[in-house]
Amino acid sequence: MNDRLPPLNALKAFESAARHLSVKLAAEELCVTPGAVSQMLKTLESHLGIKLFERVPRGIYLTDAGRDYLPSIRNAFRQIAEASRRVAASTDVGTLTVSVTPFFASAWLVPRLASFQDAHPEIDLQIVTSSALVDFSRSGIDVAVRHGLGRYPGLRSDRVVTVEMVAVAAPSLVARLGRPTSPSDLARWPQVHDADRKGWSLWFQSNGVDEVRAPRGPSFDDTGLLLTAVLSGQGTGLLPAAMVANEIAGGQLVQLLETAQMEEFAYYLVCPDNRQGLPKIVAFREWILGPIAQSAHADR
Repeated sequence: MNDRLPPLNALKAFESAARHLSVKLAAEELCVTPGAVSQMLKTLESHLGIKLFERVPRGIYLTDAGRDYLPSIRNAFRQIAEASRRVAASTDVGTLTVSVTPFFASAWLVPRLASFQDAHPEIDLQIVTSSALVDFSRSGIDVAVRHGLGRYPGLRSDRVVTVEMVAVAAPSLVARLGRPTSPSDLARWPQVHDADRKGWSLWFQSNGVDEVRAPRGPSFDDTGLLLTAVLSGQGTGLLPAAMVANEIAGGQLVQLLETAQMEEFAYYLVCPDNRQGLPKIVAFREWILGPIAQSAHADR
């Protein structure tokens, strides 16, 4: 075998064709012609001296050698991408991209951003609202703020603030089931859940209700969608008190019991372990764990 590294373009063609099991789709992804992909695959096979694909009338299939080769090539590309991202991020002090949930952005973060910009005029903040989990390796997001338990493998997680959670339901559901008089009553109600399905379990535990069935009912990774489900009478939901204050005041929702604080169930600042020391991330972490958290507690 030739000791020289295979051509990079041929390796890219191999990884794409192996992932799609299609020369045509690989060509579309790489913005070249199918003929060019086929030629690159042949070049790679010639370089290695081994057959990587079986060609059949309806497509291509990996040989045993191709299947053995693919994980290493895929991992190599990931390492190149990660190394490139790290070196670019180490010199990029100009922009910090922060992913936050829409509610946290409007209720807590945006009203307080001026103090961060005053303290760090060299950093331009880009705020992206989303409730979905962040793939830090692909999304270009530097840090995220998410509501949950703060347990994310491979990520640093710092608790920012715990908010008061309130059990609410649509008036139609209350009329059908009757108003609960104790937390244990809600164990028999239909429930809607956050994506982790942990909120209700923690709520019942914090209220001394131990024997509760496994969480059933729909779950949502977006607080706005969870609120919509509650408003439509699909079940009772746990939502931040500040988020549903207007709906409760307007009669669109009924607050079933007193608000509850579950210290572990909070908003967390999250970033990859291997990037937590970047100056712009350190600056944002120190700021948000200071003024934001302190003012949030003061507002309650």
